[in-house]
Amino acid sequence: MYEANDTIPGMEPQLSHQVADSVATVVIRHPAKRNAMTTAMWRALPPLLDALARDPRVRVLVLTGEGDTFCAGADIATLQGAPEEAPALAVAAEEALAAFPKPTVAAVRGHCVGGGAQLAAACDLRLAEEGALFGVTPAKLGVVYPASSTRRLVSLIGPAATKYLLFTAELIDADRALNAGLVDEVLPAGELDKRVAELTRILMSRSQLTQAAAKEFADGRTDRDAYWTAQARGSGDVAEGVAAFLERRQPRFTWSLSTSG
Repeated sequence: MYEANDTIPGMEPQLSHQVADSVATVVIRHPAKRNAMTTAMWRALPPLLDALARDPRVRVLVLTGEGDTFCAGADIATLQGAPEEAPALAVAAEEALAAFPKPTVAAVRGHCVGGGAQLAAACDLRLAEEGALFGVTPAKLGVVYPASSTRRLVSLIGPAATKYLLFTAELIDADRALNAGLVDEVLPAGELDKRVAELTRILMSRSQLTQAAAKEFADGRTDRDAYWTAQARGSGDVAEGVAAFLERRQPRFTWSLSTSG
């Protein structure tokens, strides 16, 4: 049963979200243009993520697209009205997603291109269905890909693969994306939702303390070592983890972002 179900006002295009069993699912909906992101959608994503980050029920966030497409990029019509504004809005949305303090998973079907790839790369994990296609295509439009987005892509797949995607603007399939490190798992057709549900259950069974600290460390933050040492010392999670291991039971971790101060 859904604990919450909401949409950004209006019909299409829109972002919708629901919270069920501690998983927040954000769905990109713009089926007329293969879920391309409009200016309004770019603007709407950061405040939506902020609200979900503050929701104590949410342990994991899943980002996906409606139907058989993840996101085909930015709506090109948006660029005509304010070409200098759209990239900044996309970067702000990307950064908000990357800064989400809890684990994030992109569930990808079909095209994951341009702004869609930008959002997927900002997630912690990416699962793709066979047949998915990935591409970073600003070279087709003469757009300079943002520096921060380029650096994020380099950290994820390395400079050579990043240059290939940016220089050629060609699409690569899910297997090649897996080999490059752009995707963590490729699932057979019809198996993506089942695997995402399984993965989110695993994530929710693990220590939120470990996950939150690991996310900051992996993202390069260097000013919170003492903070996380203090959190670990006072959390009781280590004692609970060891006791659960010795007693051959599932641990009951109690530390959470909502109570950490």
